[in-house]
Amino acid sequence: MPDNPFTPAAPVRLENVVVRVDGATLLDDITLTLAEPAPTALIGPNGSGKTTLLRTIMGLVPLAGGSIDGIDSARAIVFQKPVMLRRTAAENVAFALTTAGRRDETENVVALLDRVGLAALALRPARTLSGGEQQRLAIARALAREPKLLLLDEATASLDPTQTYLIEDQIRAIARSGVKIIFATHDLGQAKRCAGDVVLLVNGRVAGHAPVAPFFNTPASDAARRFIAGDLIL
Repeated sequence: MPDNPFTPAAPVRLENVVVRVDGATLLDDITLTLAEPAPTALIGPNGSGKTTLLRTIMGLVPLAGGSIDGIDSARAIVFQKPVMLRRTAAENVAFALTTAGRRDETENVVALLDRVGLAALALRPARTLSGGEQQRLAIARALAREPKLLLLDEATASLDPTQTYLIEDQIRAIARSGVKIIFATHDLGQAKRCAGDVVLLVNGRVAGHAPVAPFFNTPASDAARRFIAGDLIL
């Protein structure tokens, strides 16, 4: 990754964030400053809190304690299995533009589809697209909101290498445009390829946070060393 190719974005700051659902603590005393303009990767075992953290930053999960700053601007989230409307790809984007308060003119729709490499499939029913194409369409719909913060939850899970490459290329391109991206992934290679910094979550707590190179080359915590080595962390 070239040196400093990204436009600075507003830092996202979490201070002593706690999330509880039905009496269970899902996030426990999360304190982070995400000031790196390049994407931030969230990694950790299943059930570590990655999705909950993304949903909390998006405002979909209430805080039981703490605060989150730096998210006053527009936000958007893309889930692992986005729901496609029973419409064409273009109509999905047009609907997203309308709900975002923007004009759904053809030129705006085409620009967003072209941005994710789907302009040629504008008239294809969205639900007939491949998994990777649907993910890129979901990203186009998210970009209709003109977000300054984009949250991605396992955007390449179960995709083949070609589709994964295309999504990763989109992540880098969107980040270079000045959008702060926080993405959850189980793919450590993806974190190395796309992220500027890495956050490791274990049991709802931060078990490591560092720029990508030192995180992987000289991990500062035992949990990070074990996770990178492929050991089970309970």
